[in-house]
Amino acid sequence: MKHCGRLELGSVLRSSLLLLAAALCIPGASAAGYPDKPIRLVVPFPPGGPTDMVARPLAEFLGKRLGQQVIVDNRGGAGGAIGAEVVAKAPADGYTLLMATVGTQAINATLYKKLGYDPVKDFTPISLVAAAPVALVVNPSVAVSSVADLIALAKARPGTLNFGTAGNGTPGHLTGEMFRAATGADIRHVPYKGSAPAISDLLGGQIQLMFDPLQSVLPQVRAGRLKLLAVSSKARSPAAPDVPTFAESGLKDFEATAWWGVFAPAQLPPAIANELNAAINAVVRTEGFRALLVPQGVTVSGDTRAEFATFQQQELVKWGKAVRESGASVD
Repeated sequence: MKHCGRLELGSVLRSSLLLLAAALCIPGASAAGYPDKPIRLVVPFPPGGPTDMVARPLAEFLGKRLGQQVIVDNRGGAGGAIGAEVVAKAPADGYTLLMATVGTQAINATLYKKLGYDPVKDFTPISLVAAAPVALVVNPSVAVSSVADLIALAKARPGTLNFGTAGNGTPGHLTGEMFRAATGADIRHVPYKGSAPAISDLLGGQIQLMFDPLQSVLPQVRAGRLKLLAVSSKARSPAAPDVPTFAESGLKDFEATAWWGVFAPAQLPPAIANELNAAINAVVRTEGFRALLVPQGVTVSGDTRAEFATFQQQELVKWGKAVRESGASVD
């Protein structure tokens, strides 16, 4: 009986060791030691725009949380597609992340006839971070004080008003296209390589109006250098409570929300993905992070990886429909 006991015990030990060895061989079975070097957070737009304004506080707080520096790498161009493609082709080791937008992960899939990445298959969703309404702002020299005034002016002077955006495929671009389709206003799109140069031309009078996430234009509005006519959220923004929504301005059911979230390359080991999700969710709950973004009209959020993946699928359907209905297309 003792001999049989030893055999039984030896068999159990061997089985346990085999199972442990198998677990250690599974990619991503453990995130032990991660991260042990700086992490690159690719921002697919130039510095100073709305995406940058979310990414830089996130990088700072996330770096402190993880104990490693998170370096912002601005890779602008093609409505965020260039930066997104960089991350899609990076190693799936947790050291290259994308500060993704509704444009890169939802709009571009339908807007661009040729896209160098698949917004679902080429990425691992980590977490939603923030959202904000799109603002319609005009140069003070434009003699309008409401959306109705702007529509009337555009119809009286067809083809003479130009609206700037941070580029093709951005929330501002598609919101402008939706506005044009909903109102019949003959306004012309002028895409820029980021929000900052577009705002500069708007201030200089080279363009007359602009659609862009609220946080990027709010400082100029508060300084009296731009007029804010409407926001695209369902309800008014707490950061600009006196400004009506598009729906309140006569455009029924008009809504467009810009959002930002973190994605990694496809096939990121689950343990690393879960660690990043937990760290980001901890960051967005901190008062310090919220204090930097909420006063700028940004809603801070977080979610599980599964919730974020489901949210992205819903956004692909929603924005795909909006792109097709607007008739917008980029070769």
